[in-house]
Amino acid sequence: MTFQGKVAAISGGGTGIGQEVARALLERGASVVINGRRSEVLAATAAQLDPAGKRIATVAGSIADPEVAQNLVRTAVDRFGGLDILINNAGIFKPTPFLEHTADDLDRYLDIIVKGTFFASQAAIPEMQRRGGGAIVNVGSMWADHAVGATPSSAYSAAKAGVHALTRNLAIEFAGSKIRVNAVAPAVVETPVYGTFMSETEVAEVLPTFNAFHPIGRNGQPQDVSEAILFLAGDNAGWITGAVLPVDGGVTAGRS
Repeated sequence: MTFQGKVAAISGGGTGIGQEVARALLERGASVVINGRRSEVLAATAAQLDPAGKRIATVAGSIADPEVAQNLVRTAVDRFGGLDILINNAGIFKPTPFLEHTADDLDRYLDIIVKGTFFASQAAIPEMQRRGGGAIVNVGSMWADHAVGATPSSAYSAAKAGVHALTRNLAIEFAGSKIRVNAVAPAVVETPVYGTFMSETEVAEVLPTFNAFHPIGRNGQPQDVSEAILFLAGDNAGWITGAVLPVDGGVTAGRS
C-alpha cells in the first residue's frame, strides 16, 4: 500500500498509535503533520521519524481548540500543498468510578475526544473538498459499545460513543464529496496512556493481566491499530465509509 504524494494530519501524533501511524505513512511516501499538546514530545517524534524534517511538520496545542484545528490544516496546506487524510487520534483515558467523576473530568473527555474530532474534521473537510475527496479515520474504542467492570470508564465511553456517531453522520453527509469517514475501535492497546495514571511498575504488572481478556490471547500493539487505520485511509478501502472496525483481538465477537 502506497501513500506517495499524499498529505496526512494526525492529532495525538506524538506518541503511541498516532506516532506509529505517522511512521508508517512516512515510510509509504506521505508527508505528515502531527499535533499534540506537548511541543517537546512532537519535536522529539519529528526528529526521530524524519531527521531532515522535509516531510514532517508539527502543530502544538489542544485539538479541542478550533484555532489549533485550523492551524493543523493550514500547516498541511502551507508546507505540503493540501490535505488528503485526517487521523483523529487524540484522547485521554483513566478508569474512574462513575460517582467519582467531576465536571472537569467530563469536560476534558468531551473536549479532547469529541470536540477534537469535531473541530479537526470541520477544518479538514473544506480542504478535502477542494482536492476532490479524502479520507478521515477516527480512533474510537471498544469501550464505546461495551462496558468492562474492571475498567469503569463512563465518561471515556460516552465520549468515544460520540466519535462513533460522528463517524457515521459525516460519512453520509460527505459521501457526495468523495470523502470517506471511518473509525477503528481498539480494545486494550499497550501505549504510553497507561503511564499517565499508573507507575511504571504498575503498568508492567497490570497490563499482562489483560492478555487473556482478548480471545486472540494478547493485548494490542500500536502497529496492530496503525495497519487498520492505514487500510481505511488508503485506496484499497475505496468502497468503505461509515464503518466502525473492531481492532480488538476478538473481544467484541464474544468470549472464548
